[in-house]
Amino acid sequence: MRIAVEDPTTPEVVELLAEHLADMHAASPPGSVHALGVDGLRDPAVTFWTARLGPRLLGCAALRELSATEGEVKAMRTCALARRRGVAAALLSAVEDEAARRGYERLSLETGSQDFFAPARHLYASRGFSECGPFGTYVADPHSVFMTKVLGTGGTGA
Repeated sequence: MRIAVEDPTTPEVVELLAEHLADMHAASPPGSVHALGVDGLRDPAVTFWTARLGPRLLGCAALRELSATEGEVKAMRTCALARRRGVAAALLSAVEDEAARRGYERLSLETGSQDFFAPARHLYASRGFSECGPFGTYVADPHSVFMTKVLGTGGTGA
């Protein structure tokens, strides 16, 4: 598997992101969907990665800079056929490595509170993320779970 920075406008990535957004809208009420589309992922504050096996797209992830000391995990998505095969964990490692390289003190994320998002919450918790309150521009929402990881200190969260 190769993980690399990629343009989110490639056709197969656009298709995966459309699937991602459709699932987010199906699982969460309209005001509680915080996923970025292609345009949001092209923002200069966002770095976007894909995971591929040869030419085949397996998944994607992004890192959005919130400040000089904090980043946010965005656009975590694995293709249905590649789920539970370590793709999301590998993508999350790439995001964490880049956040550490940039000197971020904290890496945060928002995911859903519904059962649909349980595998994602489990992955994040297994990687040292812990629940926290809203961060950045987010507000409290019963459909959101906010998680954070303190970097460089064993990732115990705060």
